Amino acid sequence: DSLSRLFSRCGHVQSVDVCEKPGPREKKEKLTSKFFNRKTVTGFQVAYIVFRKPSGVQAAKALSQEGPLLISTESHPVKTGISKWIANYAASVVNQEELKAEVDTYMQDYDKKIAEEEAKAAKEEGVPDEEGWVKVTRKGRKPGLPRTEAANLRVLEKEKQKRARKELLNFYAWQHRETKREHIAQLRKKFEEDKQRIALMRAQRKFRPY
Repeated sequence: DSLSRLFSRCGHVQSVDVCEKPGPREKKEKLTSKFFNRKTVTGFQVAYIVFRKPSGVQAAKALSQEGPLLISTESHPVKTGISKWIANYAASVVNQEELKAEVDTYMQDYDKKIAEEEAKAAKEEGVPDEEGWVKVTRKGRKPGLPRTEAANLRVLEKEKQKRARKELLNFYAWQHRETKREHIAQLRKKFEEDKQRIALMRAQRKFRPY
């Protein structure tokens, strides 16, 4: 957002891609989850700014003659220090209701996919193709199961999935509490270190707050 705002004076910014290193742009995977498979990149990064018109590139090259560009200004300040830590901590706190809704949606889609695969396998079981070959499915390898036994197996499988979802939610709730404790401990430690450093600098008469 800051880079897009900074270079918008040169023309309409179509996109800003932040990469770990220079090189050809790789196709980014679409993030389907808000809580899982999220990779955090630390350290120096490379940004590719794409303008809608070629004139934007020429205008961006001319910016070097105007002096340094400031990302953090009075009208658009960038959070740093303890304000940034607080914001990062607030963003890291997991909303349990949203997490539960995402897990439930995923499991519903998974159950639906499995049901469709089983229905398709049952439909194709014993039916020869154009060349006369008969496809043997995994379900077809266990014939002779009574209907009551098959129904019991389905019920047991559903109960197993429910227990797995409950255990997953309990694990994330425990992980959330532990992460919160660690964050608070780190903030307290950092606060005490800063307080001691400021006291030392004051004692040495080298403390310049402004």
